[in-house]
Amino acid sequence: MNITLQRFTGLLITALAVTGCNKPAEEAAPEPGKAAEEQKAPEAPPPAAKEIKLGQTMPYSGPASAYGTIGKLHSAYFKKINEEGGIDGYKINLISLDDGYSPPKTVEQVRKLVEEEQVVAVFSPLGTATNSAIQKYLNTKKVPQLFVSSGATKWGDPANFPWTIGFNPSYKLEGQIYGKHILATNPKAKIAVLYQNDDYGKDLLEGLKEGLGASAKNIVKEASYETSDPTVDSQVIALKGSKADTFVNITTPKFAAQAVRKAYDSGWKPKTHYLNNVGASIGSVIKPAGPEKAKGAYTVQYYQDPLDTQYDSNPAMAKYKEFLKKYYPEGALDDGSNVYAYIEAQTLVQVLKQCAGNFTSENIKTQAASLKDFKPDLLLEGIAINTSDKDYFLFDQLSLSKFDGTIYKPEGALIKGN
Repeated sequence: MNITLQRFTGLLITALAVTGCNKPAEEAAPEPGKAAEEQKAPEAPPPAAKEIKLGQTMPYSGPASAYGTIGKLHSAYFKKINEEGGIDGYKINLISLDDGYSPPKTVEQVRKLVEEEQVVAVFSPLGTATNSAIQKYLNTKKVPQLFVSSGATKWGDPANFPWTIGFNPSYKLEGQIYGKHILATNPKAKIAVLYQNDDYGKDLLEGLKEGLGASAKNIVKEASYETSDPTVDSQVIALKGSKADTFVNITTPKFAAQAVRKAYDSGWKPKTHYLNNVGASIGSVIKPAGPEKAKGAYTVQYYQDPLDTQYDSNPAMAKYKEFLKKYYPEGALDDGSNVYAYIEAQTLVQVLKQCAGNFTSENIKTQAASLKDFKPDLLLEGIAINTSDKDYFLFDQLSLSKFDGTIYKPEGALIKGN
């Protein structure tokens, strides 16, 4: 054999080996002793996971980190729901990111959630200034800004921002209730107000003045603070100097605890002290400040207090405590933010159930605006959640409660705003 023929033969053998003298695996001959029909077909790739992907921003760090427990409880609750089979066979996938209560960071994280993770909704993003920074973006993208953890009135504007719906009772409603109570109990009160210098603080202050009506002139001193301030001690001392006998404390947990403590320690003991709902938690505000320093303070409530023994016989309360024990044991029983988060998570689950398997952003928005007399576990008797495409406010009445040194005790019937 000459050199040319040898080369040709070598190339032919190589080509045959590459192109098909040996059958592909799926065409291989049956194993000895087995019929062809008994051979296993190749396994199909696993089906794509059936999930409802939601995004969230939460202050796990920064000046409002006490609220981080809300996101942690949400994750725990959705784990429970997923273990029970999910929603119509779909699992809830909550991607919760830290924004440090900083609007620029919120914008960055929400863009990541929408553009990279492609979430169908942003659930319970927390904070007024932080949500203000993303409201136009999410409405432009047509991604629901769903159940904002803030009570600013701007979350109830379906005509201009149909993709944004709040969860908390309106701050204006809360302020109106304090104003009405002052008029009823001390019409000649000299009022001092501490408030956070953003839409949250200004909304509640405006509601207070609406509730006071013509008696708003009895506000003798206002002092604001920034979330970047280390303390509010100087503001409290300035308010004390006004000789006011009524203190309206519109603050988040860190600053609420500071204000309660500083007022008491400075010798200023106003006749009446109002602690706004988002800064009234026994676990994150009252205990750090000292319960004796907050005794007699008023706040508004719309859910049951796990520390109040009158609810011990309530099966829903027993279920909540069991949930904490099993799924979120580090969650404090005395922190009202955990009850809040539990109610909010249950409301989201109701919305998803109403979706009936159609988990598009559009349908989630539609169902969130179609809640009818929904009563999550632990709401106070007489309170239910209702929404419509023209009314995005979930709550229209609240209970005024007074801290007795151990727990908050409701006083009188439920109160509506103006």
